[in-house]
Amino acid sequence: MANDIVTPERLEKYFAITQEALAVARAAMIPQRHAAALEAIDMVERYVADAVHFREQGEWVLALAALSYAHGWLDCGARTGLFDVHDSRLFTVDDA
Repeated sequence: MANDIVTPERLEKYFAITQEALAVARAAMIPQRHAAALEAIDMVERYVADAVHFREQGEWVLALAALSYAHGWLDCGARTGLFDVHDSRLFTVDDA
């Protein structure tokens, strides 16, 4: 498979990873940063909704791009202390 092709399997893989990370982040919001964490979660949900729309339209590259933005918000929240997460498989954080 070429690296420049978005297959249904690849797209579903990233939907699953992003949904899993979103669920973990929701459960790990830092109470003192709750409002900011909710804003980040809202952005993630909006980008995931965009990805669903693009997938339904057959625009798989745009769907993958929207998922990348969604996951970027999750990583940003993890790195800036909005979410207390320690899973380097799902986030760009240390496993400590």
